[in-house]
Amino acid sequence: MTEVVSGGGVVSEIPVGAVTGGDAGPSPAVAVPSPSAPSPADRIAQMMQLANEHEQAGRLDAAEQILRQVLGEVPQHHPALHLLGIVSFKRDRTTEAAQLMERSIELAPMQALYQRNICEVYRVLGRFDEALAAGQRAASLTPQDVHCYHNLGVLHYHRLELDQAIAAGERAIALDPSFPGGHFGIAEASLLRADFARGWDEYEWRMKLASAPPLLPPTDRPQWGGQPLLNGTLLLVADQGYGDVIQFSRYIPWAAERCAKVALACSSELHPFIRQLPEIDLVFDHWDRAPEFVAYVALSGLPRLAGTRLNSIPPPAPYGQAEPARLAHWVKRLDALAPPGYRRVGIIWAGRPTHHNDRNRSTSLQTFAPLANLPGVALISLQKGPAQAQIGGYWGRAPLVNLGPELRDFGDTMAVLECLDKIVIVDTSVGHLAGAMGKEAWIMLPYAPDWRWLLDRSDTPWYPTLRLFRQGTERRYEPVIERITAELHREFA
Repeated sequence: MTEVVSGGGVVSEIPVGAVTGGDAGPSPAVAVPSPSAPSPADRIAQMMQLANEHEQAGRLDAAEQILRQVLGEVPQHHPALHLLGIVSFKRDRTTEAAQLMERSIELAPMQALYQRNICEVYRVLGRFDEALAAGQRAASLTPQDVHCYHNLGVLHYHRLELDQAIAAGERAIALDPSFPGGHFGIAEASLLRADFARGWDEYEWRMKLASAPPLLPPTDRPQWGGQPLLNGTLLLVADQGYGDVIQFSRYIPWAAERCAKVALACSSELHPFIRQLPEIDLVFDHWDRAPEFVAYVALSGLPRLAGTRLNSIPPPAPYGQAEPARLAHWVKRLDALAPPGYRRVGIIWAGRPTHHNDRNRSTSLQTFAPLANLPGVALISLQKGPAQAQIGGYWGRAPLVNLGPELRDFGDTMAVLECLDKIVIVDTSVGHLAGAMGKEAWIMLPYAPDWRWLLDRSDTPWYPTLRLFRQGTERRYEPVIERITAELHREFA
């Protein structure tokens, strides 16, 4: 369904100059000379206007072509340099984006927008000190710009400076109380440090973020506030990613206690998991299959309605068990693929590339190389998506079985998890699935983790069987995998 994407902003409010148009036309009785060709400055301004329109509309090829033409004629044109930096950023050429923006700032150091944008680019690149300096310069140049404080708030979160992150969000909403980015920044920082009372309330602003699509098609039905619904159906909408749906599905029984019937809209891949909940009367994945309902609510809104605090998180059990037929299939399949007698260690090294924090949470298969040196271990890859291609370059000592292409949905994944001796993965939905199933799994977390993993702890109140391994201040996964390998060696000895 929908998914919230948070993060700082890079915007293209580039000064492009005035665009002059032709004359409205001569009077029929008066002959006038043909209009002269536009001046070089006017022509550049027209090109910049067109490039800006292309960039705003997502026509990045066209925008880049025009901008490179402008820079071919005027190499020091700082608006073109900066806008080309934005185009490069949107095309995932982040290092190139930083270089272009740096050149624009050298030419126009007092352009607050340039400083604000490069703050976010530096953050994505992990150049956090430079990002902070740029963000502070932007705020000093335009102290009334809420977006400056939003970018600073996101940056402070990734530096684990949570007081400063919240203060930046508060500064933004002091300027504009309806600015969703400020509220959502406060939510994430508050939830990360277990201030659930404030965090859940501010978390409601996620629906108003520019990146958040509509929760459901237009309706005149009200949003549910937690009151009893003795007649009719409550519609729950799985509004975020797979892992969030698994995490928050523990609240479905709580909602069902207060409602006559409960329906859930969620992606079909999750249906094998969700259908195990007896409290669900209907699960569907297309709006034309939606039932009549009397009220609706986002699944991720249930923790707030339930008044969840750190000591009152509902346990995940008992839900999330492999279907017997699928389990039998995967037992046979793994017995055929993995060497007999080997310990099976499931691995995932990368999440979904479009996730807003994927650069920090994901790593490479090469990072997992120390695991391949453990004696008597077979690596079972559950990796999906583009990162599967890295398996072609694997030359480790341990056998590696690539199951990614065969995993059709979470029903298959649940069955495979039942067949493993250990699970070592980055922060992906499979970690939530393992936790919901009561399976032991070791989760590798970036230095600034997603809010649900809290701070400074190796366990999680959301899933008692998960163990968390966190990056240190060096923000690298190599030391994390070394710790994991050493512990597995002792455990398997």
